[in-house]
Amino acid sequence: MGRFDAIIIGSGQAGPSLAARLTDAGMTVAFIERTHFGGTCVNDGCIPTKALVASARTAHVARRAADYGVTISGPVGVDMTAVKARKDAIVAKSRSGVENWVRGMKGCTVVLGNARFVAPKEVRVGDDILAADRIFINVGGRPTVPPIPGLAEVPFLTNTSMMDLDDLPEHLVVLGGSYIGLEFAQMYRRFGSRVTVIEALPRLVAREDEDISAAIAEILAGEGIDVRTGAKVTAVTGREGSVAVTIDTAQGGATVKGSHLLLAIGRRPNTDDLGLDTAGIAVDQRGYIVVDDQLRTNVPGIYALGDCNGRGAFTHTSYNDYEIVAANLLDNDPRRLGDRITAYALYIDPPLGRCGLTEAEVRSSGRPALAATWPMTRVGRATERSETQGFMRIIVDRDTKQILGASLLGINADEVVHAIADLMYAKAPYTVLQRAMHIHPTVSEYLPTMLENLAPLT
Repeated sequence: MGRFDAIIIGSGQAGPSLAARLTDAGMTVAFIERTHFGGTCVNDGCIPTKALVASARTAHVARRAADYGVTISGPVGVDMTAVKARKDAIVAKSRSGVENWVRGMKGCTVVLGNARFVAPKEVRVGDDILAADRIFINVGGRPTVPPIPGLAEVPFLTNTSMMDLDDLPEHLVVLGGSYIGLEFAQMYRRFGSRVTVIEALPRLVAREDEDISAAIAEILAGEGIDVRTGAKVTAVTGREGSVAVTIDTAQGGATVKGSHLLLAIGRRPNTDDLGLDTAGIAVDQRGYIVVDDQLRTNVPGIYALGDCNGRGAFTHTSYNDYEIVAANLLDNDPRRLGDRITAYALYIDPPLGRCGLTEAEVRSSGRPALAATWPMTRVGRATERSETQGFMRIIVDRDTKQILGASLLGINADEVVHAIADLMYAKAPYTVLQRAMHIHPTVSEYLPTMLENLAPLT
């Protein structure tokens, strides 16, 4: 048996940084990883997908070269082998960087293999049993595979297996019209595939406001993506290179045929093979580890960070989990999940930047509010780039003057939204931003202008 001060299971965004803080504090740490260092973000999430998005955008802009007065002789081609090689090189550098960092920590012992609890403070990896008074679970999640009739007999892709694809699908059928599915839909359309998106709910990205969903659907349709909403999948058939998806809609049944099938309908936590029941660690109905406001499970000394706790599904929320745990354990700083403001982005092009509440959430709360909306057609930076799709919305509390939320769909929105999020964290009135002088020409310069045009949200 190996005894340590702490055990960390999983090398996603929270794990390595926590290991660094613990070892810097003089603790001994067993760091367990079963496959690739870096977790979802590095291997098949943020880093590789955004590398692919960059290649797809380059192809898209090249096809529009004439709009900018630039001449390109001949059609724009996409070499998918080269696209994948570029992505793989970026991933390999990030992955090795994380691994080398962890292996170089004084007091950190790297253990490769599957971890499984055999007692509340003991974990088995292969033939070894490791023990510690503090154990941090950071095992992430994986794609959900739904029980669709026929799916088990049909070759399909997930966001993970898409990373191995080095050829161009003739027709990619995407099941799921939310964040992951739409990013892949647009990028592969720009690479040159025909793309159909099938979404069971009445609109895309249903957690967003209806006009945001409609604007996103318009952007995708404008690029030639076939979007089917309100479409329930009843069966899947096919073989390698040919799939058929049967759907049921309000207009009746239909069959969508394609060459490749991508499942993008959600994720599930990697908690089913950890032996959590042996340790007495509570999980919810979906398998997520139940944690309190400081990431503690119901078993003293055991914490859950990142996607496996169901309290966030992003790299930045996982990293923030690490910050909360480290602050409480090492800095005597009582940080909490409850202090976190919702913030994320949808990386279609143009992107959606979100923070705080949606308009629908504010309306349902019944609180008096003011709102301002600004079309990207009236943003100088967007006009200069000939990228005027989308709009921006900010909502504030009428009485406290604090910002309640923002939805920014447009060029650079994923960066601009942070100006609003920072003000929300400061709990400052919107007038601070309204009276600020921003640089011209930028997208951010219109935030103060928007706030001069607030009107009651009725």
